[in-house]
Amino acid sequence: MRIGELAEASGVSVDTLRFYERRGLVPADRRGNGYRDYPEPTVALVRLIRLAQRLGFSLREIEAVAKGLQATGLDERAVADMLRAKIAEVEARAADLMRLRDLLQARLDAACPLRLT
Repeated sequence: MRIGELAEASGVSVDTLRFYERRGLVPADRRGNGYRDYPEPTVALVRLIRLAQRLGFSLREIEAVAKGLQATGLDERAVADMLRAKIAEVEARAADLMRLRDLLQARLDAACPLRLT
């Protein structure tokens, strides 16, 4: 499958696919004419990358997982552990944001919001 076909089938831009390829996330073979050729399972791989990004995983984290998949594969327990770790990270960020919100609200409620005490 050529890059335009993959872009359409996976719902990402050609530029995104080139970026993923440069990062080593999406492998491509080169034809004699220099065109990229992607195997059919690449559609599912690109969709998985996009889902992982929507779930809050960085490309660096996704790269590590992809390397693990290529080396040994991932079982359900490993995936569950990664998701639990991401949930803990999100909860910690949410708590930080709530503390910031409370600080901002306290400043707003103060008689003089710019007062330092």
